[in-house]
Amino acid sequence: MSSYSLVLMVRNRAWLSVYAVLVFFTVLSGDTERYALTWFGWGAIILVIFVIALVIVIRARSRWRLNDLPFPLLAFLALAVLSIAWSDYRQWTAAAAVLSVVTAIGALSLAVSFSLAQLLRLLGHALRIILAGSILFELVVSVIVRHPFTPWWTNYSGQTIHPAEYWSRDLLLKGDRIQGIMGNSDLLGFVALIGVIVFALEFTSRSMNRGWSGFWIVIALADIALTRSATVTVAATIVAVAAIVLVLIRRTETDRGRRTVAAVSIVVIVIGIAGAIVLRAPLLRLLNKSNTLTGRTDIWGEVIKLASQRPVVGWGWISYWVPGLAPFDRKIFRIGGIQYLQAHDAWLDLWFQLGIIGVLVFAALALSTLVRSWELAIDRPQIGPRASGRYDASTLLPALVLVALLAQSVAESRLLIEYGLLLLSLFAIKTKRPDPVPSSLS
Repeated sequence: MSSYSLVLMVRNRAWLSVYAVLVFFTVLSGDTERYALTWFGWGAIILVIFVIALVIVIRARSRWRLNDLPFPLLAFLALAVLSIAWSDYRQWTAAAAVLSVVTAIGALSLAVSFSLAQLLRLLGHALRIILAGSILFELVVSVIVRHPFTPWWTNYSGQTIHPAEYWSRDLLLKGDRIQGIMGNSDLLGFVALIGVIVFALEFTSRSMNRGWSGFWIVIALADIALTRSATVTVAATIVAVAAIVLVLIRRTETDRGRRTVAAVSIVVIVIGIAGAIVLRAPLLRLLNKSNTLTGRTDIWGEVIKLASQRPVVGWGWISYWVPGLAPFDRKIFRIGGIQYLQAHDAWLDLWFQLGIIGVLVFAALALSTLVRSWELAIDRPQIGPRASGRYDASTLLPALVLVALLAQSVAESRLLIEYGLLLLSLFAIKTKRPDPVPSSLS
């Protein structure tokens, strides 16, 4: 693709929309591309996205300034790059730092090109492909293929294949957890949760025919039910509480009434957390989880030991753990015959990789973005010195998705990579700067 063709493409709204859907699909379902095209094929897609993103950002330089970017985001990226200096695996830290910067540039390209209403619609397109594609994929496997199969490019000749290594386990018609095109039940379930949020907001805003919006909500709920992820169940409960609180605040006009809603909500949340702690044993049984949370506590313990050895700046940024690379190759990270490549807790992973400094910087990024997103969701838009406009359903998107991501971050490390880092960066930028474009695609 020539540079002239690229410039023409980024000027065309239709092609720009296709680019956005490709970005969302790639970060939400990167495993699909890696399973089908290998890591090299996925890398080629990332390279294409990066080039397009760079062209968009450079061409839009008159519409954004460096101070439009949240300082904690810049600080986190700078720390990831600086950690090359003390990393035990410098080449991998350099690659991980570059990929994190590329993710942030991709987020910036979306933020300067689309309004929140447009991003809601485009994110919805990517989610429809993933969620409907996952059910169709599993149906084809169960009806036509009729046996489990691994990613096309892998070779397991003479090896015992762990169930987690299958792309699909042919379980749709057998009543067990499906993995979808992503090859992972927990990830598919969480993406379906984001789908419920997006489709519900589309339903509320009437940006799509309500019949079709309802249909896609059903598809997303079906994916959640078919994956039966305990992490997603907990995250969905927290998101539902947050949604109720936000809606109540939006419908309360007086400051006193809003303070009452906030106070009551805090009391209910505290009681809920206390109840969950007291009743954790029966709740774990209800969620079909052991006291070790499927081996997570063992991983957490080892990560804490390693992080304690370098508590201030960590071992060096790595994002994805690399198979066979010390210290990520320890036997304790192998559970049930499968090597786990994350700490299963974003905050422990941060401490492990970037030390307490990294935890504080990233926490500042997450907290500041959540606060701005919450304010965006509850503040009625001003259309004049003394006049207020109507609430837009799309302004709920950052707050609800961030609540879901933060809930997931306790049991998964995805907040640090792919859809987690891109959506966090996107909302961090989007809530700090006004929409540069009208709310409908031309």
